[in-house]
Amino acid sequence: MALTLYLLRHGQTVASANHLFCGARTDIALTPDGVAMAEAFAAAYRDVRWAGVYCSPQQRARATAAPLAAAIGIPPEVCDDLREIDYGAWEGLSVEETDRRFHDQYVAWTADPAWNPPTGGETAMALGARVTRVVETVKQTHSDGDVLIVSHKATLRVLLCTLLGIDVGRFRSRLDCPTASVSVVEFATHGPLLKVLADRSHLGMRLRELPGT
Repeated sequence: MALTLYLLRHGQTVASANHLFCGARTDIALTPDGVAMAEAFAAAYRDVRWAGVYCSPQQRARATAAPLAAAIGIPPEVCDDLREIDYGAWEGLSVEETDRRFHDQYVAWTADPAWNPPTGGETAMALGARVTRVVETVKQTHSDGDVLIVSHKATLRVLLCTLLGIDVGRFRSRLDCPTASVSVVEFATHGPLLKVLADRSHLGMRLRELPGT
């Protein structure tokens, strides 16, 4: 049996619905629809034989992990390294306002976020280094079995790039990660194997069609 990671993005928030930068410095709750997304995931995945649950300390991730954790009786292991990327001075801003107020840095970041951070924020390379530490801890703790990681949009996309050998600087343009989507990576004989990307089939049609990914 191989170790399999289920990478779940948190449910909808006001920030995701309105396409605002919402990173490590913004601790925001789920919307009622976001809670419904978390409950839908728990209902669909409660019968998986989970070996462990890990989540970001930010409340939107903890609230997303909570229904499944309660259903299976496994308390989440909260890992600071699973928090969202730090958007610095861009936190809470729309793309349009960010481009207007921080144009040069925004252009540099969109061209290559691997090495160009948001104003006062964090590079994708730094994010990749810390989230990889979590995976190493999981691998040391669980030699096989199914493990859930609940985190954030940029964090999970950067992690997938790191695991799959994709240029981290392209994380925004190569991999999708809508709210409450789950990607599955199996650690097979030849390394990480992507089995599922950004699946939302556990959500009803209404939840899948909500604005804000």
